Amino acid sequence: MSVKAKKHLGQHFLTDENIARKIVEGLSFEDYKNIMEVGPGMGVLTKYLLEKDQTIYLAEIDTESIEYLKKNYSKVTENTFVGDFLKQDFNFINGEQIAIIGNFPYNISSQILFKIVDYYGQVPEMVGMFQKEVAQRTAAVPRTKEYGILSVLIQAYYDVTYLFTVHENVFNPPPKVKSGVIRLTRNPKEGLAGNEILFKQIVKAGFNQRRKKLSNSLKILNIPEALKTHEFLDKRAEELSILDFIGFANLWKQNQ
Repeated sequence: MSVKAKKHLGQHFLTDENIARKIVEGLSFEDYKNIMEVGPGMGVLTKYLLEKDQTIYLAEIDTESIEYLKKNYSKVTENTFVGDFLKQDFNFINGEQIAIIGNFPYNISSQILFKIVDYYGQVPEMVGMFQKEVAQRTAAVPRTKEYGILSVLIQAYYDVTYLFTVHENVFNPPPKVKSGVIRLTRNPKEGLAGNEILFKQIVKAGFNQRRKKLSNSLKILNIPEALKTHEFLDKRAEELSILDFIGFANLWKQNQ
């Protein structure tokens, strides 16, 4: 028995066992007892996760994949399946810490990253495979062409490490692009509590016109009078660090 890859679910099944092991080894397995795998498919990562001491949960919406996993992996039980990851509220683990891992569907990769940020307090770590371009943008640093909205909004909460690139020929069916594996590790940055909405507005407005100075691109947000001569506004978004954005968002809030 095998599972037919479904285009509407963005399924590309990894077939290389060495890469599967490397992805699982990307997790630290420290300071948490729960792990959720997103989109396990036919279990190429699952088999290695089940060897660990942590409790494994599988977020899968493909019923054919669920039946395959139940049949082929004896440790997989009904209560390990939590359905659509994007709709999961994590209440089922009663506030405990949970790491996330997966060969993520390309069509919802950004949504998965932002879902993890939404549960920042419960998710200390993530290792995932994304379309290479998304992985690069998530891990990008200032003054590079990849650095943008995704880079800043994720790195405000997590340190991002680009682990390795995966060729398209190790999937069935092969995607049209290469993939990249990244690790997110929750970082100690603070100062955004209660200010997340404004922070996101500033980041998105700044990068939507990334070639312009922020004094121009942020006009639509009605910059507080006291900040209109701030040096932050003389820069372009791609020149500034995550801490620059956090600091200016906090100043903005204080001067509203």
